[in-house]
Amino acid sequence: MHRTEGELVRKSLQGDTDAYAALVQRYQDAVYATAFYYAGRYGEAEDIAQEAFWKAYRNLHQLKDQEHFGAWLKVITTRTAADWLRRFAPRHEGYATPLPHRRAREAQAEEAAAPGVEADDYALVHRAIQKLPERYQLPVVLRYVQEMSYKEICRFTGSSYDEIRGILNRAGKLLRQELTAQQKQAEEGIIPWRRATK
Repeated sequence: MHRTEGELVRKSLQGDTDAYAALVQRYQDAVYATAFYYAGRYGEAEDIAQEAFWKAYRNLHQLKDQEHFGAWLKVITTRTAADWLRRFAPRHEGYATPLPHRRAREAQAEEAAAPGVEADDYALVHRAIQKLPERYQLPVVLRYVQEMSYKEICRFTGSSYDEIRGILNRAGKLLRQELTAQQKQAEEGIIPWRRATK
């Protein structure tokens, strides 16, 4: 039986740790993607995500609209990541890490055993995403990297379905243009480019 966010929040406030675990499971990918979007490193993103969930749990009683836990959690995650950036970002300047994806843990072992998409290809996509307008970047990461549904993205960001659909449509066009330009530059010998192999 699928329980609503409001039901899970109310149960969590009554001390039901399984209910809060269900909320964590529902949003762990989105929170991690948001944390990674800001931190740019796996370990730090995990720390930020853990801290965000802990802050949300401690402050759950302050949530006014219990049916919008996801949007509230996004604000907490964003603020937690911004705090992390203020404290630690200067130490990590220039460090590049490929974008995470929903099945990162399983894929790491598979990628080590079989050649697939190269880290350089992830870096090209990452750079293309970073060139998007800022408000497009998180929905793109949530949809195409974390493989979240439109409904999950809407619930997490607090945006409407039509707004997310429009953002992703415009972002997709911009990404295609940018990646096509990068490929053309590569063919002209301006930047290195390797196609992904299956």
